[in-house]
Amino acid sequence: MGMTMTQKILAAHAGLSEVKAGQLIEADLDLVLGNDITSPVAINEMTKMTKQTVFDKDKIALVMDHFIPNKDIKSAENCKCCRDFACRHEISNYFDVGEMGIEHALLPEKGLVVAGDAVIGADSHTCTYGALGVFSTGVGSTDMAAGMVTGKAWFKVPSAIRFELVGKPAKWVSGKDVILHIIGMIGVDGALYKSMEFTGEGIKHLTMDDRFTICNMAIEAGGKNGIFPVDDLAIQYMKEHSKREFTVYEADADAEYEETYTIDLSQLKPTVSFPHLPENTRTIDEVGDIAIDQVVIGSCTNGRMDDMRIAAQVMKGRKVAKNVRCIVIPATQAIYLQSLKEGLLEIFIEAGAVVSTPTCGPCLGGYMGILAAGERCVSTTNRNFVGRMGHVDSEVYLASPAVAAASAVTGKISCPCQLD
Repeated sequence: MGMTMTQKILAAHAGLSEVKAGQLIEADLDLVLGNDITSPVAINEMTKMTKQTVFDKDKIALVMDHFIPNKDIKSAENCKCCRDFACRHEISNYFDVGEMGIEHALLPEKGLVVAGDAVIGADSHTCTYGALGVFSTGVGSTDMAAGMVTGKAWFKVPSAIRFELVGKPAKWVSGKDVILHIIGMIGVDGALYKSMEFTGEGIKHLTMDDRFTICNMAIEAGGKNGIFPVDDLAIQYMKEHSKREFTVYEADADAEYEETYTIDLSQLKPTVSFPHLPENTRTIDEVGDIAIDQVVIGSCTNGRMDDMRIAAQVMKGRKVAKNVRCIVIPATQAIYLQSLKEGLLEIFIEAGAVVSTPTCGPCLGGYMGILAAGERCVSTTNRNFVGRMGHVDSEVYLASPAVAAASAVTGKISCPCQLD
């Protein structure tokens, strides 16, 4: 029996000719990632180990992004812990204020992940890099510590589900709508510890930013990872952003999949995930009349250039509704700067939105957009659990940048098509 893309990458990194679903392996790592919340825990775990040096200073990335710039004393101490560690071990890829960005947008942009890599990160949305044909997955801080010291990690080889994408999405339908549709279809545990492998001619209609968004939320379906084939668009992206050599793996024709779903992109509609699980999805025509208090456009899911441009396209010449707070967060300094050059920030500010420096803040209820009891937020983030963005009696509705921007203008959950 043949192997899937994910299985081929894991086999190569384990030094094996083949692997099978359920097999336990030890694999070499190309990158180990941590942030300002998870890295201090891993650094503390390293102090308990016999060996306390990193395996490769160039293959560790520490990104200060969750509470940056520091929001309080605790976050300042966490970042100081990471900063001191990075200095002590001469970590090449340490990103702090001025160079910072939301980690899962920053690493591909900096060219630190390329096709064929095996990557772990102490953050559940590390699966984002599958858009480039990478095996990447989230781990706990203890596994991060072990990875930093040994350059290896243990895995159970995942079985796979194939999603055959066909057709071309309609206007205002993006990668966020694709993945919300899939999660609504299979549920938040529908791909539990499985590789979500995306194939089909419909992929050519998805931008790289669409693909990053789709893989980013694989974990919201329980997936071990999400992964796309490496096509010309992915190769172009890597050549523009990285000087590293990459390896293209393709699934065998007889690779085994537990299930195959066909998704006709032309039939999808803008989709919204209602509280309090990402699987609780409705298409825009099923939403009804739901007034909102806040909109957040950003995060590792939807803070990239495509997202900024789409939101600005919707908001240009319009105003944020009275009593609605709209927060726009470009995911990296480069995206912030490009948005400035293109006049997008001016559009947001003239519309009545605020623009933040890159941060994960509101996504996890950290800062820059905490919700009070009874408030509702339309957000382009990835989770809408109880209390995710603040008070346990608040509500988060997940949506695309297009829907979020339209909702900011109307004061209720809306689609741009309803503004025409």
